[in-house]
Amino acid sequence: MTAICARWPRSLSFLGAVLLLTSGLAPAHGAEQGAASDVPKLGRGINILGYDGIWEGGQNAPFRLDNLTTIKRAGFSHVRINFFGFKFMGAGNVLDEIVLRRLDAVIEEVLARDLTPVLDEHDTHVCQSDVSGCGEKLRTFWRQIAERYAGKYPKLVFEVLNEPGGQMTLADWNTLLNECLGIIRRTNPERPVIAAVLNTDDIAVDALALPADDRRLIVTFHYYAPIKFTHQGAPWSRTFSKIGPLGWGGPDDEARAAADFAKMKLWAEKEKRPIYLGEFGVYERAPSDSRARYLSFVARSADRLGWSWAYWQFDHDFAAFDSARQAWKPDILRALIPPPR
Repeated sequence: MTAICARWPRSLSFLGAVLLLTSGLAPAHGAEQGAASDVPKLGRGINILGYDGIWEGGQNAPFRLDNLTTIKRAGFSHVRINFFGFKFMGAGNVLDEIVLRRLDAVIEEVLARDLTPVLDEHDTHVCQSDVSGCGEKLRTFWRQIAERYAGKYPKLVFEVLNEPGGQMTLADWNTLLNECLGIIRRTNPERPVIAAVLNTDDIAVDALALPADDRRLIVTFHYYAPIKFTHQGAPWSRTFSKIGPLGWGGPDDEARAAADFAKMKLWAEKEKRPIYLGEFGVYERAPSDSRARYLSFVARSADRLGWSWAYWQFDHDFAAFDSARQAWKPDILRALIPPPR
């Protein structure tokens, strides 16, 4: 997870913002009709296992596989498995077979709960700073993963890379993305694959280069705007650790988010591509009422637009679940998945 802070067009009048708010939240029938027959709808999801010791054999591993049952019962339909594959590569970038067997087991446990697994290659820190090294590793990663799962686990979805950006330019990303798609399609021609928008402040979806004849693609972006609100109090940042308490939830706040989503909506309708909001969240130091309003607004907006989404994240920081108590944080779960009326 690397936060994206979308810019707000300053010249937009308040009336224009309201119009964007109302139009941006209308169902995106064109995008959904154009893409619905090509890829499965992921629905509501949650990010799991990004910083968990399960891959190393179980130390410092708060996530329990029976938590998948808890996730399913809460009303989620998929999980996004955050997998740092690069650190499990040995000589020649060969993936560790023991770790791959653990990954197989996780995927099978997810499928056993009738949840859809999304396998997300999450080595953002490498790919945003070492473009050449990232490219070599990412291509090799997907060659091995695609061959391993060819003809297996048809519900498994691949996500090429989490949050490309940093030192990786748009041209770099378009080239690498298409190389990886070519590798995947040699052995997995029908596999749903998620492709990310370059992680920039202005959500640069218009510049994303996708193969026009590949209609098994889902386009993803992450949303943490305004970052001062969503990351206030985060101890790993000198800047954000000193910010807060900040609130969120007025008409201007909602209109800014609606304008950002309207941009994605228009692009999706034009290109007939499904959209996946793969991450959004608010750090726990934010005022609880504002945090709940933000999460509810983003999740309901995505629902109305016909987008699938995944909250960041199940446990660790930004957590929706208290691992020590083995219980959901009720205000967060209510905001994400309101109880039926």
